[in-house]
Amino acid sequence: MHPRSCPQIFILSALTILGAMFGAGSPAGADPAIGQFELKTLESAPGYLEFQSQNAWTFGQPRRESAVVGDEEIYDDNAVIKQREALEMEMGFTRYLKMRIGIEFEEERIDDPSSPAEANGFAAIKLDEIGTELIAVFIPRDGDGFGFGTVVEFERPLESGEQMSLIMGPIFEYASGPWLLSAVPMLVHDFGGDPDEDGIKDDKWDFAYAAKVAYEFSETWTLAIEAYGTVERLGATGTRGEAALAFGDHDQHRIGPILYYTYDVGRSLRPDPRRDSDGEIESSEVSVGLGLLAGLNDNTPDATLKLSVEVDF
Repeated sequence: MHPRSCPQIFILSALTILGAMFGAGSPAGADPAIGQFELKTLESAPGYLEFQSQNAWTFGQPRRESAVVGDEEIYDDNAVIKQREALEMEMGFTRYLKMRIGIEFEEERIDDPSSPAEANGFAAIKLDEIGTELIAVFIPRDGDGFGFGTVVEFERPLESGEQMSLIMGPIFEYASGPWLLSAVPMLVHDFGGDPDEDGIKDDKWDFAYAAKVAYEFSETWTLAIEAYGTVERLGATGTRGEAALAFGDHDQHRIGPILYYTYDVGRSLRPDPRRDSDGEIESSEVSVGLGLLAGLNDNTPDATLKLSVEVDF
């Protein structure tokens, strides 16, 4: 296959995912939007290609609340995911525009438990979601200085009746010597899907954030403090269902250290190697991040183990 055919295949794959996202109706959910624990970046270039594996495992999950309403037992709608594995491919079209497509596997808490004994159980891990995103870079950052861009992302659960999500927000970066500060505040809108058994569809807006302060000790090692969180339901957006009326909304917040190791492969892994401004072939890099995020409130698991693997081609 000719290397120049890769962008067309990438775009076609993204359009296929978008078609799947909008091609089917999807019962409406009302849980807080908990995304992957990674920060969007402003790095992009023509032919830029990066494979990503973003993984997380949670421990000390919050106990599920329950109540009897009428003659029915109902349970809270907090989002609790025991493990998540995401596989993604990111490609740059220009210095100012790049795109990502991906799939996500999740082991989620059982949505509709048949008994209190099942309320804190988890369904088997499965392919749960597909998604695509665009990142526009308005102020590129090369080395020290300030960078600014924006991200727009669509997520489409594969389970029939589930709501889709639109995620959007700015990307801020500032670097000075070995220090890097980055922040991505986001709005998350749930839409589409089927009404629940009471005829309610909760098209709410959440606020989510990802932030990082990182110190690069060498070309190999970087230590970061990362924070992720969600404030469920901005104002009076959406329509609260029975569980949200009974138990309220569920904000989640996490923070902790992540250690990154970067390895220069010493050669390019691409069939069409990129060259730098001096005409030299750029070698590929592999980056591995491992760390532990602590939950900061009762709605959040006590600990989240994060493992990321990124291959920059």
